[in-house]
Formats: sequence, structure tokens, C-alpha cells
Amino acid sequence: MRVILSGGGTGGHIYPALALAEVIKQHDSDVEFLYVGSERGVESSIVPATGMPFKKLTVQGFKRSLSLDNIKTVNLFLKAVKVSKQIIKDFKPDVVVGTGGYVAGAVVYAAQRMHIPTVIHEQNSVAGMTNKFLARGASKIGVAFDVAKSQFPAGKAVLVGNPRAQQVAHIKSDFSWQTLGLRDDKPTLLIFGGSQGAPAINLAVIAAIDQFNERSYQVVIVTGPKRYDNVLNKLKEKNIAAADNVRIVPYIDNMPEVLVQTAAIVSRAGATSIAEITALGIPSILIPSPYVTGDHQTKNAQSLVDAGAAVVISEPELTGQSLMAAADILLLDESVSEKMAAQTTKIGMPDAGDRLYSIILDAIAEKKV
Repeated sequence: MRVILSGGGTGGHIYPALALAEVIKQHDSDVEFLYVGSERGVESSIVPATGMPFKKLTVQGFKRSLSLDNIKTVNLFLKAVKVSKQIIKDFKPDVVVGTGGYVAGAVVYAAQRMHIPTVIHEQNSVAGMTNKFLARGASKIGVAFDVAKSQFPAGKAVLVGNPRAQQVAHIKSDFSWQTLGLRDDKPTLLIFGGSQGAPAINLAVIAAIDQFNERSYQVVIVTGPKRYDNVLNKLKEKNIAAADNVRIVPYIDNMPEVLVQTAAIVSRAGATSIAEITALGIPSILIPSPYVTGDHQTKNAQSLVDAGAAVVISEPELTGQSLMAAADILLLDESVSEKMAAQTTKIGMPDAGDRLYSIILDAIAEKKV
């Protein structure tokens, strides 16, 4: 099998594609991949580091207000489609898979015009603009949230989950909290605002840290590399020092291994985070980012709340007090955390990659009929 993967702009589009590649390799050791990403996107460094062949396109996003820059966006898109057609012609894929982002729009659209089977994957509860544009011409559509199915042509979308969940669900971890000077026999709350950190979450933690210092559970706070010094300075201004059961770190580069040893998590509600949380059955306090398209993180989080699998605090309601109260519910009442963990596991899809692989095979088979 020969597969072109395309997705870019954020890790939420890239990591599901790479997780899918792992699954396909497990089923077909002879598979050949080509990843087509954007020249300026983070995929241009992430993907080559895996050893996967990578080609670049020049694209940019649309401005949501009237702007002459959108004329340039259209011209770049048309040029990217032309280049994509040549890439497809040279590589001769059996299928082209798009996981979102503007670059996937050009690659998948080119494949559709060339009558190559195409599959798109939507990670969020609110469909992105690129996937909506590609939906009518797609052979198959996989979604990570059931609510997203109604946003695509009737009967075309299938609930498959997020391939990242399968990748994380089967990870083996020998991580020890002792590496941070903590104990492995105490429940640990991980507070993580994303790879860059989240100022609102950091401020709530600063306001609550005195109380965290008094709790029987231990706490690890990931501030984000650029915000680490700021957090330490604010704590110093307040004459607050982390106690034996609290650790403040700028970044964690082995997050899946750490999550396996986490009792509960405070997190944003991005698609990748939710895939990881549900795959591992971790009780969560979700704080959706209000700065994303279509407020999709709030809708992502609501899916877990409806299933009894998470607590949500909106960013305007986030304070040290509200964060502390939610954390105590999860970590001081074992019956609550056990029930929430069970519900989280129920909605997790540890076979998401296999499910997506299955509809990819269907798309290829239908083309041959």
C-alpha cells in the first residue's frame, strides 16, 4: 500500500496522522508513506524527525475579516494544488489521508480531482473549515466525536475516535515520580495547560498553591517553557515556596509515559488531550480554551461531562478557589474518582487507529469496484 498523509498547522492535526501511520505499519509492513505538509508549519520539523519522507507546500490561512491578503491565500492554494497533483502523480498513492489544516486542503483536493481515494479525519466536535470544504468529495470521513457526524453529508461520516488514543493506550511506562523528587505511592494531580502553557491556568495555580501545599495528594504544575520564570517570580513576590508535595516544571517531553502514572489531570480540552485522557481513563478537570475556532474545546469537553467523565471549569470562572474545589473532589473522594475513571474508559477508543484504517481500506476497495 502507498499512502500520502497530510495535516498541518498544529500538533492536533499532525500527531493523529503519525499515530495512524504506526497502526498501518502494524497491519502492512510493506506500506510506503509520504507526508505532505506546509513549509512554515511545525510539521516541517516534527515529521522529518520520524524518518518519514516529507514534502513541503507553501500555503496560508484565510483572514476571517475582509482582507486583500485573502487573494494571496487563494493564489497560494491554487499553486499548492498544482504542485500536489505532481507529487501525487510521482508517488502514485492508493489513498490520500487528510487530518486537517490548510495544507491538507490542497493535497486532498488535488487527489479528489485526480479521482484518487481520499479519507479525511476530524478530531474535534466542531468540524474545521478544511474538512468541511473537502467533505463532499471525500471517499470516507472519520470523526473523533459522535456529534461531529451531523456536520458532514448524511451517512458519510463514521465514528472512529482519534488514532492518538490507540498509540497512548498501548504505551508501556516505567516513569517514576521520584525523578521529580515525589513519591510513587501518593496520588498525583498533573496540571498542564498545553505545550506552551496557559496563563489563566498558571494564575489560578499561583492563587491556590498555598492550599495545594497542605493537601495529602501531590501536584505537578507544567507552566510552559516561556512562562516558567514568570510563575516562579510571582510566587517569589508572594513569598510562597513549593512544598515537598508540589513541583513546578516548565515542560514534560515524555507526556504519555507520565500520564500513565497520573491520578487526575487539569487540562485544556484539545482533541489530542482528550484522546489521551480517555484512552488511559484519567479523571479530568477540563478548562477549554476560549480562543479557538467555533469554541470547539468547550464542545469537546461537554462530551466528557455528558458521560460523567470530567469536570469543566470555564476560563471566566477559573480561580484558585474553583480549581482547588474541583481538585479536592477528584483526589480526596475515592468513590468519585473511581466512577469518573470508569466513565472515561467507557468513552475512550483504544482501537481508534484500527477503526480509521478499516475505512481507509473500504475507500480503496470501493475505488477498485
